[in-house]
Parts: sequence; C-alpha cells; structure tokens
Amino acid sequence: MHSIINRDKVSIIGRYQIPSSNSIFNSAVIPFGNGFAGVFRCDNKAVQMNIFAGFSKDGINWEIEHKPIQMKAGNTKMIESDYKYDPRVTFIEDRYWITWCNGYHGPTIGIAYTYDFKEFFQCENAFLPFNRNGVLFPEKINGKYCMLSRPSDNEHTPFGDIYLSYSPDMKYWGEHRCVMKVTDFKESAWQCTKIGAGPVPLKTKEGWLLFYHGVINTCNGFRYSMGAALLDLKQPDKVLYRSKDYLLAPATQYELIGDVPNVVFPCAALNDDEKVAVYYGAADTVVGVAFGYINEIIDFLKNNSIN
Repeated sequence: MHSIINRDKVSIIGRYQIPSSNSIFNSAVIPFGNGFAGVFRCDNKAVQMNIFAGFSKDGINWEIEHKPIQMKAGNTKMIESDYKYDPRVTFIEDRYWITWCNGYHGPTIGIAYTYDFKEFFQCENAFLPFNRNGVLFPEKINGKYCMLSRPSDNEHTPFGDIYLSYSPDMKYWGEHRCVMKVTDFKESAWQCTKIGAGPVPLKTKEGWLLFYHGVINTCNGFRYSMGAALLDLKQPDKVLYRSKDYLLAPATQYELIGDVPNVVFPCAALNDDEKVAVYYGAADTVVGVAFGYINEIIDFLKNNSIN
C-alpha cells in the first residue's frame, strides 16, 4: 500500500501556526498566481471554529492570516453564520468557490466566492440543516453546477452516505441523487459507519477520481481513513470503481494522537495529471500531505473494487 500513497515525513502545518489557534486542520488549498492559496480551518483557544485565508509559494510553507475571513454579501443578504469549518475550494469559470460546513440552526453547506482570496462573498446556503462535506465539482456537468454532500444530524453523526445535487445558478439546488452508501461490515469494515466526500474530484480520462473519508466505530471511538472511487464523467452519481481497502489510514504519531485521535480527513488534492498531493487533517489537530501517482491509484481501484 505504501507504493500507492506515501506520506510526507512530518505534518506541514502545526496546530499553533497563528497566535490564536488551538489547532489547524481539515483545510483546502489550490494553485493561485505564481504559488498557492488556501482556506484553513483554525479552531481558536476557546475552540471556536472558523476559516482563514492563507498563501504559499511552494504549497508546503504557509502564511496564514491571523484574522478569520470576513464575508460580504454575495447572491444574498443573509450571511448569518454561527461557525465555519472543513472548507473546500475550487476554480470554476471565472472565480474561486469555497464550500464549508456552515452553522445556521445546525450544520449545513455554506458557499462563497472570491477572485483574490482577500475579498469573499457569501451566497445562500446550499441545503437545509443538517448536512456536511459539501464538495463542488470543478466544472459544470450537463450545464449545471454539481455538488457532493452528506446529509447528517446535529451531533457527531453516527451514520452518513454521499449524495449529489445540481444547481443552475449556485443558489437553488435540487435533483438529489444517492452516489455511495456505507459498506457492509463484512465487505469493507473501515467504511461501514459513514462516508463523506473529500477533495474536489479530479477529472481523468477514466472518470472523476474522488478521494473520500470512511469511518468505522471501534471500541476506541470513530476511526477515519481515506479511500477512493471513480465516478462516471457525464453521470457522476454512477460509481465505476470503489476501493475495498483503504488508501491511507492513521499510522503516524500525528494521525494517531491529537485532539481527536485516529483521524485522516482529506480536504484538498493538487495534481499535474500524473502525480497527486492530498492534503488532509490529522487527528483534528494538524495538516499533513500524502503523495501518489494517479495511474497507480486508478489501477489499484480497478483491482481492488467492491463493485
């Protein structure tokens, strides 16, 4: 398995990288200008959840703003938010879109856009509470925006499947379709409790490559690992292949030990059509990065699929 996905030797973003932070994890990055930009989950020392902008020249060393993102009105004046966490970011057409778990009478999917990662414009929430893991596709599909999500509850959800929804305008969402459900314990136990979309899907010749987290409820609590699936390019609720074995699971000290132990939670993936770097939250405390080759991952899926 280590020949498919390899970790960096250490986490790349520590928990105390900005003065106010208790932890920095579950964050999203993207190429921007001559370097990279990102939206980072930084829980403060009162353990309040919020998102912060950051920049990097090399994707490894990051300068994160010390104050959280202040939203302006986008396609709505209703930008109420009790908390923000677990962002994703992608570029579509002419701007960068950010999705996150937004606190509005419970967790739902918040949406905003930016052109420069300095001004951010918040839009209508995508769905009713309760929902998590809102992940946009990086282009329109059949002329519509497309988003993955996981309907949930208001607690530390002990269940969850991945659904897909469409929008003509990034404001009104519908045409909800089930994509993947949790597995039977005997079939693939690491993803038998709940699953959720991770980074923005990568477009390949074989299909949309989706990294996702899977959860098992053990005697020591939830354990989060990372798997992958290949979705049909034109009909992305159709799963072509889905990994039976995980690609990445908690193993290093910074994945096993932290505020929430035994967690690998992928949120971003950079690629050059050959290699991929997956950024993930480790133990709900720091950010790690892992590397792989896209062709090897797809071959692994074809030979290790539960479909």
